[in-house]
Amino acid sequence: MNYPRIGFGYDVHAFAPNRELWLGGIKIDHSVGLLGHSDADVLIHALCDALLGAANMRDIGFHFPDSSAEFKNIDSKILLIETMLLIREKGYEIGNIDCTVCAEEPKLKPHIPNMQQCLSEVMGVDIDAISIKATTTEKLGFVGRKEGIAAYASVLIYKV
Repeated sequence: MNYPRIGFGYDVHAFAPNRELWLGGIKIDHSVGLLGHSDADVLIHALCDALLGAANMRDIGFHFPDSSAEFKNIDSKILLIETMLLIREKGYEIGNIDCTVCAEEPKLKPHIPNMQQCLSEVMGVDIDAISIKATTTEKLGFVGRKEGIAAYASVLIYKV
């Protein structure tokens, strides 16, 4: 049966000193970065989970475990390229992507077009298929206390 499938992804990472801040595949100038086994790009990680989930292929930790030295400090764009290869091997293509990044700081609005462009190039999809939004949590929770960043991603895929 040829029908579209949806997937949902969620990820969080804590802020940490002496780390670069990578979001949506681009480096953002900020006083702290995100803590993680890889470059901790919370947006790409949520997106990979959404894509893998939509294709019924488990999750990012299954394919790229944080217990593996192979993925230590890896550029998350590489994980996204590998994820796209996995879903395309199953015959799927992207319909559209809708992401939300929750952060009190830094302000992300000026970076969104660059994130969309980067993801479009990495994934080989039209930039118009990628929506990225940024919001705060109104100073509530760990994001509101400026302890880290959360990201959500929804995707629609279809068989080609």
